[in-house]
Amino acid sequence: MKFTKATNYALHTMLMLVAASPVKPIGVQQLAETQGVSPTYLSKILTRLVKAGMIESVSGANGGYRLFRNKEDITFLDIIHAIEGTTSLFECNFVHGDECSIQAVMKEAEEKMELHLRNTKLMDLAPMQTKV
Repeated sequence: MKFTKATNYALHTMLMLVAASPVKPIGVQQLAETQGVSPTYLSKILTRLVKAGMIESVSGANGGYRLFRNKEDITFLDIIHAIEGTTSLFECNFVHGDECSIQAVMKEAEEKMELHLRNTKLMDLAPMQTKV
């Protein structure tokens, strides 16, 4: 199983925003430079996070992005779902009639992973993150 690079950048960006000032937005250029990624590519990721209601875009000369949701409530799973969607990681391609036993094992594993990601708050890592 592998998450996309977009999820990697989204998690790191959100961690930077959690550690940053809640009032002063951070520009996409600064967020992109910190991660060594194209501002255009990061903008697409930021748009998904805005649509998910986690961050907000602030326009103007001193604009950028800042948290919209309470930073204590943001989980790893929230961010992953905003970028990857909520579809299952595994789907059986065979017709069995009843639920496939392989599908059942994979579903249980995914549920355990999601539980861990749902219970892990991004804020738990914020003290380790340097401010942008």
